[in-house]
Amino acid sequence: QRVSAVMACLSIIQQERGWVSPESEQEVADYIGMPAMAVHEVTTFYNMYNQKPVGQFKINVCTNLPCQLRDGQKALQHLCEKLGVEDGGTTADGLFTVQHCECLGACADAPVALVNDRQMVSYMSNEKLDQLIDVLKANAK
Repeated sequence: QRVSAVMACLSIIQQERGWVSPESEQEVADYIGMPAMAVHEVTTFYNMYNQKPVGQFKINVCTNLPCQLRDGQKALQHLCEKLGVEDGGTTADGLFTVQHCECLGACADAPVALVNDRQMVSYMSNEKLDQLIDVLKANAK
């Protein structure tokens, strides 16, 4: 069942390269032995795959209704204003990409964000968001 490896292959490529390019999709398709369009369908279906280059730190902020009711949209706006980007944008220095996302499954902890598809942060007031940005900048490569 080689086809079942497509998501793992895409995750590895994204970890190594930061995003999944059309050329990477073709590489996965060739390796697994499936049509490139089928790989592309997986890449575009799941929002965890970056289809364009992103910053060193990608911050997804949940803006689904439960989080909206607990200031999720305000958290997203605060980050965008602080970093000088629009939703989905990347800072000029390439450090941060900020974007809204679908449910992260932590509605009671809203507003919540996911950093680099790995670390969830909860109860993100403007102060905590500012602290998060400071910590991430300090850990930039």
